[in-house]
Amino acid sequence: MAKRPQLTGRAAILAVVVCAIAMSLAYPVREFIAQRRQIAQLEQQQAKALGDLRALEEQRKRLEDPDYVKRQAKEKLHFCEPGAKCYGVLTAPSQGKAQTGPEVTGKAPWYVTLWESVEAADNGETKKIAESAK
Repeated sequence: MAKRPQLTGRAAILAVVVCAIAMSLAYPVREFIAQRRQIAQLEQQQAKALGDLRALEEQRKRLEDPDYVKRQAKEKLHFCEPGAKCYGVLTAPSQGKAQTGPEVTGKAPWYVTLWESVEAADNGETKKIAESAK
């Protein structure tokens, strides 16, 4: 008996057709998946935006309340109502730092050094510019 070849012409054509169908469906399926991913991201952004909108709406409602505005002005801006006695408490300086202002050092502030270097350059004094840069 004659042995039949394992791959016949019909099988080869069928394999080519199946591959062509798979290749033609690959791009639309990939685009479908990408669009679904994009839709999910947009839904997350929308949910976040709605949450932000709700928070801003609550803040707007609070700011429309005159009592809330007065309380915030007293707490944050230290406002005092007319006729009321208000006191400010001054705290003693901490032990680690005796002064709250800028630290006093032997070096001049940067703007003084800059201005001196501009004046020295205007007068043609290159030696003074080199010294002030140190």
